[in-house]
Amino acid sequence: MFATTVIRFVCLSIASVGVLAAPIQFEVVVDKRATACFLTGSTALPAEVEAGIPALAKSVTCDTSKTSVAGVPLVSSGGISFSTIDFQKSSSSPLGFALQAFATPTDPATADLNKLQNQLNDYLAVEAGLRSKGIGGSQLTKVKSVKFFLQFQIARVRTARGETVATLGAAGTVEHQQGKVIKNAVGASSAEIAKVNALAKQL
Repeated sequence: MFATTVIRFVCLSIASVGVLAAPIQFEVVVDKRATACFLTGSTALPAEVEAGIPALAKSVTCDTSKTSVAGVPLVSSGGISFSTIDFQKSSSSPLGFALQAFATPTDPATADLNKLQNQLNDYLAVEAGLRSKGIGGSQLTKVKSVKFFLQFQIARVRTARGETVATLGAAGTVEHQQGKVIKNAVGASSAEIAKVNALAKQL
């Protein structure tokens, strides 16, 4: 079921005798997915995912002649193509790939937050695209594994820059994202999990 926005227009008409007639109301139903090029299926999205679609649609572009994961169009955000950060090209677990591909400086406060956000946008778009096609299982979990690590890194950077739960929100804290990373660390080794736990303390 597609999420829609109803836009109402009210027009005033003048009767032939010059008397102002009753307002005439028109409704235009706008599909929120219409401009989200990465949503190629019709499966309903979880509310949390659906809520982020309008913002993603403004940041993410697609090359429909190519694919990213399981038929989802190749996405890009801020000039960063998913093809350049594709976990599928690595022989490591998704988490192992993410640990190498999205490493931050020793002082996470100096990391490029904008770059991390654009990389995250790519993975958020691919996740949403998979869900719209009704694809779950290991393919979705692998994408989520990398996605959560990126959110974890962003939480570390923002925390290192002095932000607190007041601005991060409970779901945006390092601790919360750390738990999500570990929960979705499909195929990860104990050493990779240990690296995540160590990073959680490096703020």
